[in-house]
Amino acid sequence: MKYTIKDFKRDFPNDDVCLDYIFGQIRSLMTQDNPMLGGTVEVDETYVGGKRRGTRGRGAEGKTPVIGMAERKGGIKAQAVRNMKSSIVIPIMRRNVQVGTHIMTDDFLTYSNVKEHGFKHGVINHSAKEYVRGDIHTNTIEGFWSQMKRSIDGTYHSVSPKYLQSYVDEFAYRYNHRASCLPLFHLLLGRLVV
Repeated sequence: MKYTIKDFKRDFPNDDVCLDYIFGQIRSLMTQDNPMLGGTVEVDETYVGGKRRGTRGRGAEGKTPVIGMAERKGGIKAQAVRNMKSSIVIPIMRRNVQVGTHIMTDDFLTYSNVKEHGFKHGVINHSAKEYVRGDIHTNTIEGFWSQMKRSIDGTYHSVSPKYLQSYVDEFAYRYNHRASCLPLFHLLLGRLVV
C-alpha cells in the first residue's frame, strides 16, 4: 500500500511542519548523482507551477522552467532554472552530457548553437507539427515530463518554486531507478548507510 504525505497529514493533522521536514529529508536522499549522459541524449524544457491556468509552455506567466536531458535507454538529469537563455542552458548541458554526444532537441532557439560546444545536433521541428523524423525525436524526455507533471498534480497538487528542484530530483531519481530489483525504500536506506 502506498502511504503518501497527504495520508500522513490526514492521520496527524497537527504535525504538518514535522511531516514536511521528514519528507523533505527523504527527498534529499534522491539526488541526481548518476554519471554523465552519453550516446543519444534528448534535451527539452517544461514549465511547472504558476497560479493561473491558460497559456502553456514558453511565455506562460509565473511558471518555472525546468531543463531535462534524457539518455535513450538510460538515465535522466533535470534542473529547475531561472530562464531558458542559452547562457544558462548550455553550461548545464556541458556539465551533464559528454562532449561528442548526439543531442536531439526541438527547434527552440536556445538550442541552436549546441554544435559549437562539441555536440552533434539533431533538430525536430515542433513548430511545423513535426514530432518524429527517423531517429530524431524528443519522445523520451516528453514522456518523463508527462509522468512528472501528472505525479506532481496528483500527489502534491502544487509545488512552490523554492522547493521545485527537490521534487524534480525525486522524479529523476525514481526514473533512473525504475529497473532496479530493490524497492525504493531499500535504495534510500542504502544511501543512509554509505
